[in-house]
Amino acid sequence: MEHTSVVVIFAGHIHHCICNVHGTDTMQVFEWAFGKRMTPQERLRKNQRALDRTQRELERERKKLEAQEKKLIQDIKKSAKQGQMGACKIQAKDLVRTRRYIDKFNTMKTSLQAISLRIQAVRSSDQMAMSMRDATRLLGTMNRSMNLPQLQKIAMDFERENDIMDQRQEMMDDAIDDAIGDELEDDEEADEIVSKVLDEIGVDLNAQMQETPQGLVSQENKKERVAQAIGGGDEDDDLQARLNSLKRG
Repeated sequence: MEHTSVVVIFAGHIHHCICNVHGTDTMQVFEWAFGKRMTPQERLRKNQRALDRTQRELERERKKLEAQEKKLIQDIKKSAKQGQMGACKIQAKDLVRTRRYIDKFNTMKTSLQAISLRIQAVRSSDQMAMSMRDATRLLGTMNRSMNLPQLQKIAMDFERENDIMDQRQEMMDDAIDDAIGDELEDDEEADEIVSKVLDEIGVDLNAQMQETPQGLVSQENKKERVAQAIGGGDEDDDLQARLNSLKRG
C-alpha cells in the first residue's frame, strides 16, 4: 500500500511538472525525472572511472595489510623471545590470514586491471568504428556529388586540347627547322659563288698586274716591303731607284 502511494505521488508530481512546463520538450522532462540517457561511450567512461576508483581503494587496503603483516612478524619475534608460545601461535595464525588477504587483494587488483584493459580496448574499437563510419559517410557524400559523365568529358577535352597543342608545336618546330635549313643552304651557295667570283677576279687581277707597269710597281712595292722587313741593303736601294725610273717613263 505504501509503495502504491509513493508511485501515485511520484506520478502526480511528474504530471504536475509536465503541466507547468511551457515550451519544453517532453524528452527533457523525462531526462530531468529519470536522468539523462547515457550513450555507450559515456557508460564505458563511467565504468572505467569506477574501476579506477576501486583499484585505488584496493591498493590502500593492501598497503594496510602489508603494514599489519610487518607488525605481526615483529610481535611474533617478541613473543618468542619472551617465551609466550600461546600468544606466538595466535599471532602466527593472524599472519597467515593476513597474507591470504594480501594475496586475494593482489588477485582482485589483477582482475580489475584486466577488465580495465578490456574496457579500454572496447573504447578504442568503438572510437575506430566511429571514425570509419564518419569516413564512410564522407566518401558516400563525395561519391554522390561526383559527376562521372562530366569528369569523363573534362578528361576527353583535356586530351584533345593536349593533342592539338602537340601538333601545333610540331608544326612550329618543322617550320623553324625548314627556315634554318634554307638559310644554311643559302649561305653555303652564297659562299660558293663568292669563292668562285673571288677566284676569277684574283686570276684576272694577277694577270693584269703582271702585264701593266702599275702591276709591276705594285709587285716591286711588295718586294720592297718584304726587303725592308727583313733588313735590305744597297742592292735594295738600287732596285727601288730603277723601279722609280720605270714608273716615270
